[in-house]
Amino acid sequence: MNEQIRAREVRLVGPEGEQVGIVPLERALQLAADVDLDLVEVAPMARPPVCKLMDFGKFKYESALKAREARRNQQQTVIKEMKLRPKIDPHDYETKKGHVVRFLKAGDKVKVTIMFRGREQSRPELGFRLLRRLSEEISELGFVEASPKQDGRNMIMVLAPHRATKAAAVAATAAGGKPVREQREGDGAEVPPAATADSTAE
Repeated sequence: MNEQIRAREVRLVGPEGEQVGIVPLERALQLAADVDLDLVEVAPMARPPVCKLMDFGKFKYESALKAREARRNQQQTVIKEMKLRPKIDPHDYETKKGHVVRFLKAGDKVKVTIMFRGREQSRPELGFRLLRRLSEEISELGFVEASPKQDGRNMIMVLAPHRATKAAAVAATAAGGKPVREQREGDGAEVPPAATADSTAE
């Protein structure tokens, strides 16, 4: 910037983006001083380097504002995990379904894992039936993004919130002024958004 530029001549761009042309560095610095702006090298690898007349302080401030706004509007993909057994007790099923509903309402995806043990592995239809039932019962809030599939001793399905559900969650978060953070069920400890949370312990 300004006297730090070492090139003998530069391709000068005006404050409104207009092309001035190739001028000696001294001439470009004089033009910058005449209009009370900075001469900023924006393409140092070009031959000759490209320099622009600008208010560098204002430019840095506006760039910081844009970066902050981009971070605020960025929607982070969060995946929660819910583990169930093929022969889950009805009360436990309703409890865990309630957690799935809450996660979807918060705009998060949910990885539902059916864990088979022993002879249960020979009855995969139990897992399919349970996952189909869950997907049908939460259909107003979400949809099956990844269909049930066997993964070793487990069967996995991924649920995602409908666009309207996620939009409502984002709006609620913006209104509250606080970012959504994941919590592990039971211990209240916060974990980074990119982590997967086990919602219940076996």
